[in-house]
Amino acid sequence: MDAAEAELTAAGARVVGRIVQRRGVSAGGAAKMDQPHSARTVLSSGKAQEAAALCARTGADAAVFVTPVTDRQRALLAELFGCPVLGPLSARPG
Repeated sequence: MDAAEAELTAAGARVVGRIVQRRGVSAGGAAKMDQPHSARTVLSSGKAQEAAALCARTGADAAVFVTPVTDRQRALLAELFGCPVLGPLSARPG
């Protein structure tokens, strides 16, 4: 995440927050380690809501993922977040 932030900052972006999806930390999360993340969003519903709130609170112009997201995931998350969602390759400067 540090490298992605440095790359984005060098391209003129201002990073307003970071969100990490961790699994196996809480008792509930540990019990779900054998289950995949949501294929719809790559995030748990709670983490997706947390990210949406961060985007709204900060007036984010875009949300950037450091892991790959599909076009479908990008579209669903953009609708939820209220801003474009970029994956690692689409976030790279021209």
